[in-house]
Parts: sequence; structure tokens; C-alpha cells
Amino acid sequence: MTNDIAKLILRLSVGIMMLFHGVDKIINGIGGVKYLTTASGLPEFMAYGVYVGEIVIPILILLGAYARVASLFLALNMVFAIFLAYSNSLFSLGKHGAPVFELPFLYLIMSILIFMFGSGRYALNTK
Repeated sequence: MTNDIAKLILRLSVGIMMLFHGVDKIINGIGGVKYLTTASGLPEFMAYGVYVGEIVIPILILLGAYARVASLFLALNMVFAIFLAYSNSLFSLGKHGAPVFELPFLYLIMSILIFMFGSGRYALNTK
């Protein structure tokens, strides 16, 4: 039971916090993501994947609906975020001494943990 509660807390933490990023994209648009995408030589339409990665996927993780599959997509989204936003400064430290890509890296690790542990008992499906 304690493991299932821990899995629920992990899913809720990742899902809720990532949704804040998605809502910000809805309100303020994805101009910055489009710029980073095209500046990296990728087609602009790929920037729209941020809506899936920061809105649809977190909702699935929150609900525990195919959370393992959803967490793999979130991990991929975070790899792209790190690549697009921090590839030129990957080994730089921020003003508080942590790597500049700290936040997307934490989401990457947490999404991998969700994949490894699964949804737990408190989910729409337990896979």
C-alpha cells in the first residue's frame, strides 16, 4: 500500500507540475519553442508536439491511464527540451550552482521512474 501511495504522489507531482508548463503555452503561445525548433534545423510543425507533451501526456499520467507509455513520451519530450534549449550550454551552471538544464532533467528522471514503477493501485489502469 505504501508503494502505491508513493507511485500516486510521483504521478501527481509530475502531472500537475508539467500541466503548469502546458497551460503557460496555451496562454502565451509557443513562439519560443518554434524558434528553438527551427534554429536547431527541425521543421517548425514539430514545435506543436509541446502541446501533447505538456498537456495530454500529463493528464494521462495524472489519471494513471497508460502512465508507463505516457511517461516514455514525457521522457522523450524532456530529451527534446534539453536538446533544444540547452545544447549550447549543457555544461554551464546556473546562478545557484546547479546545471542550467536541472528542471527538464528532473522531469526526465521522474518520467523514467514512472515508467519503471508503473501506475500503482490508485490509477485508471495499473499498467
